[in-house]
Amino acid sequence: MRIHYDNESHAADFIRLNEAWISEYFQLEEGDRALARDPMRIVREGGSILTLTNRGAVIGACAVLREDADTMLLARMAVAASERGKGWGRILLATALQRARDLGARRVRLLSNTRLAAAIHLYEAAGFRAVQRGPHPDYTRCDIVMECELPPVDPSGGVLPAGPAPELEA
Repeated sequence: MRIHYDNESHAADFIRLNEAWISEYFQLEEGDRALARDPMRIVREGGSILTLTNRGAVIGACAVLREDADTMLLARMAVAASERGKGWGRILLATALQRARDLGARRVRLLSNTRLAAAIHLYEAAGFRAVQRGPHPDYTRCDIVMECELPPVDPSGGVLPAGPAPELEA
């Protein structure tokens, strides 16, 4: 198993996996088609595309998109149907949160649907909490917005525990 960052040769697999899971539960929307035309715009706009390979095949993918200086949007997380239930989603999620932190994010948001109970449970286990419920203005399939605060990075290189930032001596 290996995680790749921003590998342009995996862009078609990123789109393939996403269109497969969206079509399995919902319908493709204009935002999906626009992203399929130019997935690498995520990277050009300050985000990152993560792909997970196993034995050379791309079996999972997700992206973190830049919303503002402090916030990234976790999006397009998908695992091939034949690979679900093996913990790949948990690995992708943890890696995506670290990638967002590495890119300077202090929080990560995501859009989902409450019908996806396993996904919602995974997000909650990772520290996400619902901040909005109901119809979303951009995606018909979304009925929940979740957010996770990322722990601050310790100046010595580690990650500080969640909660108020400690006072640092000058």
